[in-house]
Amino acid sequence: MVHGLEREYGEQIEFVYLDIDDPSTDAAKEKYGYRVQPHFFLVDANGEVVQEWLGPVQREQFVEAFQTVLE
Repeated sequence: MVHGLEREYGEQIEFVYLDIDDPSTDAAKEKYGYRVQPHFFLVDANGEVVQEWLGPVQREQFVEAFQTVLE
């Protein structure tokens, strides 16, 4: 589902994937408090977390949040 959203919104929103087991992303995981998979963050252009989701998320929740920040 997330890759589908990336195809739809990828020109407006940058999608970044953090793997909990990949040490090369440790700095970003620490900065945002990434704890478990799945853990999603919507981050604004200033690097501030606008919204955060832990666990499974319905597509509609992402779309609503994306529309809010894109307006």
